[in-house]
Amino acid sequence: MRSKYLTNVTDFTKLINKDIIKEGCVVIDATVGNGYDTQYLAEKVGNTGKVYGFDIQKEAIENTKKRLEKEKLFNNVTLILDGHENMDKYINEKVDSIFFNLGYLPKLDHNIKTKADTTIEALKKSLNLLKKNGILSICIYLGHDGGIEEKEAIEDLLFNLEQKKFDVLKCSFKNQKNNPPQLILVEKKFD
Repeated sequence: MRSKYLTNVTDFTKLINKDIIKEGCVVIDATVGNGYDTQYLAEKVGNTGKVYGFDIQKEAIENTKKRLEKEKLFNNVTLILDGHENMDKYINEKVDSIFFNLGYLPKLDHNIKTKADTTIEALKKSLNLLKKNGILSICIYLGHDGGIEEKEAIEDLLFNLEQKKFDVLKCSFKNQKNNPPQLILVEKKFD
C-alpha cells in the first residue's frame, strides 16, 4: 500500500511550495533530469512567469524539452545545458523558488551525478538569488557513491547559515532503512 501524503520528498517539496509558486513567479529547476519538476514549475508560474532549468546532460535537456513541448509549456522555460554552479551567469533577477533534486539521472549513466563541490557553489549562488521569503528545496539522495559526502557538505553550509537571515528545515523518513532521500528547505527572511 502506498502513502497518500508522505509519498516521497519531491512530492513534499511541491506541497510546501504550492502556495508560494504562483502565476508570474520566477523559479529555477537546478537539476532538470527528466523534466517532471520543470513541467510542474512551468504549470505553476503560467504564461507570465519564468522557469530556468539547468542540467549537464544533453539527454536531460532534450527529454525535458520534449515533455514541455508536448504539454505546450515551453514558451516560459529557458533550458540551459550547463552546471547549476553557473546559474549566476544566466540569471540576473531575484527568484521565488529553487528546486534541487540531487544524485544521478535514472536510466542514464550513473557515473554522471551531482557532486559536493559544484552543489555547494550552486547553493551559495541560490541563496543570493532568492527573494525575501523565497524557498530553496534540496532533495538529497544518499544511495550513490559520493551521496553521503554531498549531504554532509550541504548540511555544513546550510546548518550554519545566520538564523536572522534564513530558516533551515530538514525532513527525512525515519523508519526507512535503505538510505531514503532527505529534504532540506531554506526560507530567506530578507534580501
